[in-house]
Amino acid sequence: MTKTIISRYDVAEHLRTTEEMAAYLDACIEEADGDAAFIAKALGDIARARGMSQIARDTGLSRESLYRSLDGEHIPSFDTILKVTKALGIHLHADPADLGIENPTARKLTLASNIIRLLAFLSLLTVNTRPDFGRSSDRQSGYWNVESNPGNCCSHTY
Repeated sequence: MTKTIISRYDVAEHLRTTEEMAAYLDACIEEADGDAAFIAKALGDIARARGMSQIARDTGLSRESLYRSLDGEHIPSFDTILKVTKALGIHLHADPADLGIENPTARKLTLASNIIRLLAFLSLLTVNTRPDFGRSSDRQSGYWNVESNPGNCCSHTY
């Protein structure tokens, strides 16, 4: 007769990157339904994955108090949560809860958030094309390089 051995699942063993940790915390916040101890436990899992001693050094809190605060049975202070998320390299942000058409404020916040994300994305791009005001060959190449010329305002090379 063979025995089945069941081991306890520890999510901290599977959280390797900051992106995975942020996604795990985000999913736990969505599923918590207002349960602060559940979110504290998720932060504890992430802190154990990163290394509780390192988090304790980065936050200035003792390792023992972090284990106690983030065990899922206690509710840590918001100050502790902010210190731990900063030490983990995870940012907390807020989104409107109701994105319904009836709520114009939520619509404006969502629009503003999308515009900010778009601007942040566009700032990462390097644009090499300029409006076409030149010859037809300029339109085909799509590039308009401007070089500084002290004798003239500028000289265009095509």
